[in-house]
This record gives sequence, C-alpha cells and structure tokens, in this order.
Amino acid sequence: MSQKKTSLKNLDINNIGAWPQNAKIGFSVILALFILAFAYFLFIKGKTETLESLEGEEVRLRQDFEKEQAKAANLEPLKQQLAQMEQVLQQMLRQLPSKTEMPDLIVDISQTALATGIQNELFQPAGETKKEFYAEKPIALRMVGTYHQFGAFVSGVASLPRVVIMTMHDISLQPKDAKTNPNARIGPNSALELAGTVKTYRYLDEDETAADAAPAATDKAPAKGKAKAKAEAKEKGGA
Repeated sequence: MSQKKTSLKNLDINNIGAWPQNAKIGFSVILALFILAFAYFLFIKGKTETLESLEGEEVRLRQDFEKEQAKAANLEPLKQQLAQMEQVLQQMLRQLPSKTEMPDLIVDISQTALATGIQNELFQPAGETKKEFYAEKPIALRMVGTYHQFGAFVSGVASLPRVVIMTMHDISLQPKDAKTNPNARIGPNSALELAGTVKTYRYLDEDETAADAAPAATDKAPAKGKAKAKAEAKEKGGA
C-alpha cells in the first residue's frame, strides 16, 4: 500500500508519457468518465428536459384536440335541434292573431264581456309595442260584474277561434261601492269592479320583421362611415 502511494506521488503530471502503463490506463478511464459526465450535463440533460416538456405539451394538445373534435361532432346535431326549436317557435307564434285579425279580436273580447252581462265602463286599447317576434297591445279597462260573470268572460275569451293570450297588469278587484261603503264585502253575487290594464299579443308578419331589421342595418352603416371619416381627419391633422 505504501509503495502504491509512493508511486502515485512520484507521477509527474507534466510528463504523462513516462507514467507506468497501469497509471496511464487509470488516468484515461478517469478522463473519459469526466468527459462523458461533462457532455451529459452540457448537452444531453438539457435535451432530455426539453423532450419531456414537449411530450407534456403533446399530451395537452392531444387532449385539447379530442375535446374540440367532440364539440365538432356534436355541432351538426345541435344545429338541427336549434332549427327544430325555431320551427316550433314559429308554429306557436302563428297561433297568435295576425295584424289584420287584431282589430276584430279586440271587438270580440269586448263583445264577450257584454255577452256575459259585464258592464264595460272603460275599454280603451292603446298603441302596440313591437318586440323581437311579437307585438303587445295594452288595453285599459274598468269592468263591473259578479264572480260568475267574470268567470264566464274568461271562459268565453278562451273559446275564441284564435289563441288569445292576456296578461294582467296593475289589476284591482274590489266591491263596486267600496269607495262609498268602506264596510262593503265581496260576495258571490255582489257587484265587483275590475280595473287595470291587460295586454294581448299578436305575431309579427315577415314583412314587419324585415322592415324592423332594415333600419338597424342602416343605422350601423352611418356609424361606420363617421368613424372612418374621423380616422381620416385625424391622420390628416397629424400629417
């Protein structure tokens, strides 16, 4: 052991060629291992980390692709379902009165009230308000009748040839003489006053929806033209 240590101490690093054969082999092995380790950390390790990162990115992109592919596969059935829903909506809207039928419908509602014995003290249709698919027409009314007469009126309106939708707004129901007699009670045959506003509805014809869509398109065009003119004026001013 001491001889080996002595021989290692006696090796001249500046004169490797004079080293014994065993020392040369050992030094070459150590040097090769050092070079391999240096090359691994310098080149291979960085590439390995990059490869792992790319593999993870590939997995994520594949998952995203599969999700988008599933959405694309369901897109056509969803379009068909939407088209069916729009068709059903149009059929339901067609059951409402049309523009030409609306005046006769209002007369029918008033006549139905009179036929049941209700007194129309006020029956005043107002201007209609157009929505996206339909138009609503408010009617201010004040009617006097009994419970049974009002029930017959509702039943009569429901039996009209056209589907009639009526919604009530700010409706009050009280005894007819409630203002003069605070102790008046509501009874089965007592005279009741129904006052407030009801709204009835009709569908919009195709020409009406087209006419409503045209102004919206023309309003957008001048806005774009004004924006373009402002931009050009700004560029000229900057020049």
